[in-house]
Amino acid sequence: MKNIQSEARLTFGEATSIIVGHGVGAGILSIPFLASRNSIFDLVWVLALAYGTNLLLHYIIAELSYNNNGAQFIKCFETELFTGRLKKIFTWLAFALLGFSVIVNVSGFLTGAAAVFGSWFGMPRIGGVLLFYLIGGSVVFFGMKLVGLCEKVAVVSMLAVIGVLVVGTLRGETQSFSGDFVSLTNVLALYSMIAFALSAVMSVPQVVKGLDGDVKKIRASIALGTGINLFLILVITLTTLAGVGRDISQNGALVDLSEHLGGWVGIIGYIFTLLALATSFWANTLDLRDIVNEQTRWGVRSSWAAATLPSLAIALLGVTSFVGFTRLASIVQVLTGVGVIIAYNRSRRRMGTSPICGRVGTLPFQLLVLVASVASTVGALLKIN
Repeated sequence: MKNIQSEARLTFGEATSIIVGHGVGAGILSIPFLASRNSIFDLVWVLALAYGTNLLLHYIIAELSYNNNGAQFIKCFETELFTGRLKKIFTWLAFALLGFSVIVNVSGFLTGAAAVFGSWFGMPRIGGVLLFYLIGGSVVFFGMKLVGLCEKVAVVSMLAVIGVLVVGTLRGETQSFSGDFVSLTNVLALYSMIAFALSAVMSVPQVVKGLDGDVKKIRASIALGTGINLFLILVITLTTLAGVGRDISQNGALVDLSEHLGGWVGIIGYIFTLLALATSFWANTLDLRDIVNEQTRWGVRSSWAAATLPSLAIALLGVTSFVGFTRLASIVQVLTGVGVIIAYNRSRRRMGTSPICGRVGTLPFQLLVLVASVASTVGALLKIN
């Protein structure tokens, strides 16, 4: 087992919860809107395909990080991918693209939380954004260990809350599902959002570091965390479609469901939404904090401010909707696919071993991940019918 330097050691449950937390917010709560524009058959096969390709990508990133002592993949790009006089320029360009994606994504979390506070308490949008930022940001401010603990509590709470929500939905009047194929455009858009929701690419290095390079635990944590997100996607999407049908807005699925159900069941939906957005906010801002710190050496506190304040500013401006923010953030998936595959290929040849991926890290699987990443970005750019 490799000894890797880390800010803090994580238990297996905390590491798994960080994987869950990275994707469980914006992406999962945006999927029902896109699923309502597709057939139920398309939802099922796209879920299976996205899980397989994302699991491969996460194992590849884990091994790339492992080979570089737990570094985030921008630092891995700098080591493995970029060379020559333009090395610094390419590194900072990749950093800017990735940072943009995370900042926009986190803006979506803040916007989604403001929609919950507005529907639940009638709170003004700006007040909702500021309240969620203060609560969520304070957890990340105190570091990785507190994030891991809060993620674990939130994930367990979400699993309990979603059970109550499902029962409450099924006790009322349910809507029928669409069984007809709509369009390839809508399928690609759905695949893009599911792949984005299952993605925890920047949390993988946190797992590698937090589990002290234990290969078996790293593999199991990634597989379990991604599997829990797959389960949550399926349950939340089917529950929302059953409760609301095709009449889903772009404010986040459970906001619509909570308004539709009303009463105490509606409050449960609001609680789940806030928990899901909080876990994603913690994981994403912690990851960006580390990337900023690796590239600038500003220290964790200053890097935390640089990672969170731009998102706050964008959310306060109210540029777009919750789903709009999420689709915009998912465009950068081509960077994490193409760039990671090339860097990983070089890293694998340099090391001469493959402790995490083994055979599933060979060239045919790398090409599959690359094609899937391109498809995800294309899907994020398409207009939905």
